Amino acid sequence: MDRFLDRIERTGNRLPDPAMLFVYCLGLVLVLSALFSMFSFSYINPRTGEALQVANLIDADYLADLFASMVNTFTSFAPLGMVLASVMGVGIAESSGYINIALKKMVRVTPDKLLAPAVVFIGAVSSIATDAGYVLVIPIGAIIFKAAGRHPLAGLAAAFAGVSGGFSAGLLPSALDPLLQSFTQSAAQLFDPDYQMNPLANYYFTFCSTFLVTLMGWFVTERIVEPHLQSVEVSDEEGSVEDMSSYSAQENRAFTVSSLVLLGMGLALFALCLPETSPMRAADGSLTAFSSPLMRSIVPLIFIFFLTPGVIYGRMTGTFKNHRDVIGSMSGSMKTMSSYIVMAFFCSQFLKAFGDSNLGTLLALSGADLLQAMNLPGQVTIVGIVLLTAVVNLCVGSASAKWAIIGPIFVPMLMAVGISPELAQAAYRIGDSSSNIITPMMSYYPVIIVFTQRYVKNAGIGTVASMMMPYSIVFMIGWTAFLLLFWALGLPLGIGATYTYPIM
Repeated sequence: MDRFLDRIERTGNRLPDPAMLFVYCLGLVLVLSALFSMFSFSYINPRTGEALQVANLIDADYLADLFASMVNTFTSFAPLGMVLASVMGVGIAESSGYINIALKKMVRVTPDKLLAPAVVFIGAVSSIATDAGYVLVIPIGAIIFKAAGRHPLAGLAAAFAGVSGGFSAGLLPSALDPLLQSFTQSAAQLFDPDYQMNPLANYYFTFCSTFLVTLMGWFVTERIVEPHLQSVEVSDEEGSVEDMSSYSAQENRAFTVSSLVLLGMGLALFALCLPETSPMRAADGSLTAFSSPLMRSIVPLIFIFFLTPGVIYGRMTGTFKNHRDVIGSMSGSMKTMSSYIVMAFFCSQFLKAFGDSNLGTLLALSGADLLQAMNLPGQVTIVGIVLLTAVVNLCVGSASAKWAIIGPIFVPMLMAVGISPELAQAAYRIGDSSSNIITPMMSYYPVIIVFTQRYVKNAGIGTVASMMMPYSIVFMIGWTAFLLLFWALGLPLGIGATYTYPIM
């Protein structure tokens, strides 16, 4: 296992930064467009209804337009505004301490017998705060297990499985929802320019998946991982570990007030949406239609619903002394997004060129012909997408980078054989989340090793991988089967989502 993971790590380290991947992909698209423009194809372009023709992008006029529109292409890139706005709101709630104490309180009220499922569950729920779970829930999981007389690495593994393995599960929408939706919609529009997709297109599935991940994590922790760890001796710690599960009376009071305000905001929004004449409804009275103000306000609502309790909590505890601290918190959250902004710049240029070239349409239609010739059931195709995503995740850790690369190819291809973008996105999320916990390319993997070494001094990648491999296998099999069950029963994936795309 160590040799295998070392080989994966060396291979992954040879890959360029995701931003440079898009630069290389852009260059490849330019070259391939010139090559394939010399051939004629029998396919009909679904956008125009005319014979498909690959456009030659190595053309003076096109290249001049590409450079002239480069800034506008970047600023109009759909994921950019959605992600940054969401992260600013979540960043305030996180830096104020509001999210941290919420997680602490959830852990403290849990009976000892339910520690394992509680830690996995809290880890999955913490995905709404992105990085908070890695730095808070995972070490707390180890501390709680050790205090209960159980192996601390079992608690660490359970928390890691919930936080990272269950990253695409959650009871509430997170910044990941509009991020992936925007990539999926852009990819779908390569095949159908008018296609629209709701940011919460997978919400019902991810909500239910929270409980599935909890049950699977509970089973793996108590039946596989914890018994295996009984032979792993816990090292004597030098000094005590910080008690991350405690909080003061002032913090408790601030959390109570902030949470009551958050609850009031939720009730006010519900009351606003309830009347048939509500301004949050679409013209036909629907709340869930993509055109409804409510659905178009998902990202601003995420921003406000995290910002408000975060500011109140910060003011009451002294974390935020004035408005400058609040703005500084927003600025701090943007610093962590600098690499994403750079990646988004190059990604937007690549997607524009890829769409203009018609190469994506050619790949989709030719791939659809291959899939139709193979005559595989749709369920088998979805399993293939899950497995492919897991393999790619071993070398490219960023969820958005992977989907930005493979989404424009597979989403249109699957649409051409009648599989909806919403279903393709759900399959991608399963493959990505299930393999997060075994890929050294995941940015927080070194942090997990450091947490592990608090209790086992000679722990390394192999130690973490041997703990997490059972979670990865069980999650991938169980979660994929759960998606196929959803499909078989016709249960809704999310708001406005379908399983099939009508083939014209």
